[in-house]
Amino acid sequence: MPVSDPLGDMLTRIRNAQMRRKSKVSTPASSFRERVLDVLKDEGYIRDYSRTDYQGGKSEFEIELKYHNGEPVIKEINRVSKPGRRVYSPVRDLPTVANGLGVAILSTPKGVMSDSRARQENVGGEILCNVF
Repeated sequence: MPVSDPLGDMLTRIRNAQMRRKSKVSTPASSFRERVLDVLKDEGYIRDYSRTDYQGGKSEFEIELKYHNGEPVIKEINRVSKPGRRVYSPVRDLPTVANGLGVAILSTPKGVMSDSRARQENVGGEILCNVF
């Protein structure tokens, strides 16, 4: 079944799995989702992820969720830019999430990156989601 917002679907799967205290969650694979998962892993919000390829050209990611003292590391994960309403921001107007404790994930001309790295690279872009 086709999904109109693949990134929103992945974020919802992560959110739902953490509410149920699951250790792993599966989601269909794509290169865009992989780049977002790389940022989540680099920022310490997930433990790791692995790609599994199946016959027929289908593949999926198995995401290992991260917990600290029994509580999910990701307190909140929200989609900002949606298919019906894209949200773009220049580098000077990039948002700070939870007073700098969280991270905004952006799609920039230099690739998918966190807001802090986008400030270092001096590049703005589409704000995909906020994670805290």
